[in-house]
Amino acid sequence: MAERVVLAYSGGLDTSVGIGWLKDATGKEVVALAIDVGQSGEDMDVIRQRALDCGAVESIVVDAKDEFASDYVVPALKANALYQKRYPLVSALSRPLIAKYLASTAKELGANSVAHGCTGKGNDQVRFEAAVAALAPELTSLAPVRDFALTRDKAIEYAALHNLPIAQSKKSPYSIDQNVYGRAVETGFLEDPWNAPIEDLYTYTQDPAVTREPTEVVISFDQGVPVAIDGVVVTPLQAIEMMNLLAGNQGVGRIDIVEDRLVGIKSREVYEAPAGIALIAAHEELENMTVERDLARYKRTVESKWAELVYDGLWFSGLKRALDVFIDETQKHVTGDIRLKMHAGTAVVTGRKSSQSLYDFNLATYDTGDTFDQSMAKGFIELWSLPSKISARRDLAGK
Repeated sequence: MAERVVLAYSGGLDTSVGIGWLKDATGKEVVALAIDVGQSGEDMDVIRQRALDCGAVESIVVDAKDEFASDYVVPALKANALYQKRYPLVSALSRPLIAKYLASTAKELGANSVAHGCTGKGNDQVRFEAAVAALAPELTSLAPVRDFALTRDKAIEYAALHNLPIAQSKKSPYSIDQNVYGRAVETGFLEDPWNAPIEDLYTYTQDPAVTREPTEVVISFDQGVPVAIDGVVVTPLQAIEMMNLLAGNQGVGRIDIVEDRLVGIKSREVYEAPAGIALIAAHEELENMTVERDLARYKRTVESKWAELVYDGLWFSGLKRALDVFIDETQKHVTGDIRLKMHAGTAVVTGRKSSQSLYDFNLATYDTGDTFDQSMAKGFIELWSLPSKISARRDLAGK
């Protein structure tokens, strides 16, 4: 039996040409593996058949939308994960899931290598290969575009020469990656960071400048997980899909950022993540109500590190797993309802309530009858500022 390589297959030009290219370069049979993470667009059955038509000996399609939402997006929501405080890890979250299926499929079929369609300039090559290395260190990772000099013009020429069923015959102005959690757009005129995005870039969000009535929604959480929208019980996938629609219609979730890539360069990216931005805003505010001060403060430092680890392709690392345990512990009381008003590209919390709330009206009110004993504040301040007072005396005496 010939050796096999399992290719992460998207159905696009690079991975379609990559099937024959891999076979020619390595002599291995190619198994195409397409993972449905809610990227929409083409029918997955069409993609499956295209892989076969391009020379794959086997074509496998996995519906992983629910798994992606529950096991990858939900942890990111619990972590309020925003790389560089703005990017909700749209693409980075899907890569370890795809890599998991690459590794498991390779093991099942007796393949000794896996492959992907990434270039040598991006983050995804690292994410795929680091994840595979953590899950199946015996496997070798191949990248036709990077390893075998499969440039785009060569790919187009190869597709034409072999009559491959690829509609794309010239370079698209953009490079696009998407899943149910969001959409990433780069290259083309966006490579000049002075150029403003144009409306044609967007599909998940409507123009926030168009006049429309605000949308108000109540999101219910149970231990940090969204479980209902306006009282209707939902799965994590349904919550994301509903919020994509509601927030996207108000233009919420557009992000234009110059980010620090793992490979050492800066890259200009445009993202759409309506559900992500809206759900994180709601989740953060519920934490403000239910998580004690010192724990909340420390969690913010953990959130930043968690986002960096995921962005850098270390989903399966020991540190990431340890931080997951910490984050889950912080979510024990993050249960309640958040009212969110979405309008003109913004998502603003206008109400919050929780049976686990640490907010005490009788302590917080400034009206007569409050239960906060203000007379204790003077002594507290004296003790709190005592180290500063002592050191200030020393410093003044030394002058």
